[in-house]
Amino acid sequence: MALLTPEDLEDLLNKLRQSNETIKASTGKSITEICEEVYGTRPASQKVAIVPITAGNGIIGNFSSSLLAITEYFGLEGYITDHPDITGYHQAVSDGADILLMADDHMFIAHNLKSRKVAANHVCTGVIYSEIASRFIHAGSKDVLVIGLGRVGYAGAEHLVKKGFNVYAYDPNTEFMEKAIGELGVNAYDMNGPKQFSMVFEATPNANTISEGMIAERCLVSTPGIPCALPPELAENGDIDLVMEPLVIGAAAMLYSVF
Repeated sequence: MALLTPEDLEDLLNKLRQSNETIKASTGKSITEICEEVYGTRPASQKVAIVPITAGNGIIGNFSSSLLAITEYFGLEGYITDHPDITGYHQAVSDGADILLMADDHMFIAHNLKSRKVAANHVCTGVIYSEIASRFIHAGSKDVLVIGLGRVGYAGAEHLVKKGFNVYAYDPNTEFMEKAIGELGVNAYDMNGPKQFSMVFEATPNANTISEGMIAERCLVSTPGIPCALPPELAENGDIDLVMEPLVIGAAAMLYSVF
């Protein structure tokens, strides 16, 4: 969670509404509808406890309050524990919370104490963002480009392969590429022989990873990455649908995966 800043979390609900509008226009479905279809679950009356964690670089400003806003947006009862760390965990369990949300520098998880389901943010984020890319209503083929094969990108690539898409992937890390080719059977994207895609899932922490030669005239770019993968001149193109949001969509997928 170290890439998120307080500035990234400001005006959260407005960004959520904007993202939802883009997703519905690009896929025909809302965030909640897609989550319900992917995970086969719906929110009920679960109580969600958000436990602040001080380990490592400490608590990110607005992070806990943002998670609370997300929880309530999806119709659940939520609260932030009075204390962080183990004391907060103890309070949540004692209060009878159904689901815990917790994050440190390395992991962000949702844990359903009743069903014992545990979801990791990097997996859920990869799955849901790649799923959004794969649902582009204007796509002319089943070819999808995945940029970045770290924890998030690999999870997304694996999800797309299982769904039967023709996955092309690029990562400058040769070990990541070899692993994805060997384990998933993805196609290596050739930077010197560009192929254009109408569906792109980008999962890197770098700006401007997408060039004009990679994308079709009409396309959907789905990315949780910070900063933006699209150069400014491409981001302004009205024929490119951009879904980019640093927290809400992945957090929603986590909740739906443990309901």
